[in-house]
Amino acid sequence: MVTATEVGGAATSPPLTFRSRLRRSVGPDTDGYFFVLPTVIIVFCLIIYPFGLAVWYSVSNAFIGEETHFIGLENFQYIIFEDDIFMLTVRNTLLFAAISVVVKVVLGLLCAMLLLRILKLRRFLRGAMLLPFVAPTALTTLAWWLILDPTYSHINWLFEHAWPFSLFDMGPYNFLGEPTLALSSVIFVNIWRGLPFFIITILAGLVSIPDHLYEAADIDGASTMDKFWKITLPLLRPVLAVIILFSTIFTLADFNIVYVLTRGGPMNETHLFATYSFTAGVLNHEIGLGAAIALFLFPIMVLTVIFLLRLVRRDSEYEL
Repeated sequence: MVTATEVGGAATSPPLTFRSRLRRSVGPDTDGYFFVLPTVIIVFCLIIYPFGLAVWYSVSNAFIGEETHFIGLENFQYIIFEDDIFMLTVRNTLLFAAISVVVKVVLGLLCAMLLLRILKLRRFLRGAMLLPFVAPTALTTLAWWLILDPTYSHINWLFEHAWPFSLFDMGPYNFLGEPTLALSSVIFVNIWRGLPFFIITILAGLVSIPDHLYEAADIDGASTMDKFWKITLPLLRPVLAVIILFSTIFTLADFNIVYVLTRGGPMNETHLFATYSFTAGVLNHEIGLGAAIALFLFPIMVLTVIFLLRLVRRDSEYEL
């Protein structure tokens, strides 16, 4: 291998490339930096820069078409002390997330245990269970909008014409026009869409539990409930903590379901952080106010992540 060239009778080294210079200045083990660099660029462009821009907008009077100036915490003071819709948004978001996640955990655990015991049509049922989760959110939510619409509602038609509902004079209901029914409807659709994720993940956790533990419990005379509380649930706790973590994050930041079904109505009774921030920042052109509303979700997510990660770590240390 030739490492030098003859120029005018003297041996000279070939010109150094950028990579060779980087190796000399940083050290020989620089290949890892090149592999990590694309990820760093993507994270900066798609996460760090947008988040920093949102923070700047939240402390400014940013308005579409006007010059932006720093105003400090005025946006936060307004939405906390003067904006009644924001307090409704906080209440709706917490109710929406808490009820949805709890119901999905309970139903997901029950359905996963049933699927574990079903022998006939097992593959078909497991595949069909994923359809609500893999289908486009906007498309499936639009279908639910037609089902819940007061004029074309299939449910109201069943209540009025199908036996035995017709015997009790049960309709019609304005599912998307009454505050309580509207919030219940968006929670129901969120549960319907997110439940398959819980079922499949919990089912994978159930399959990984060794059979000899249940066999030993049978020999000791343990009941079905004893095996559930002392074997199944403790071994599923790390799995449950992880899926609850992801589901809570996705539910708190949900936008499509509420926007397609109610757009925050009626009378702003179904607004979440994402929809209210979109309404204030994009539809009303008050970008600074919308950014401040959206940033209130950040500490809630941070506290949730810290709590659940500590739970997972404690369970891992207990298993070790």
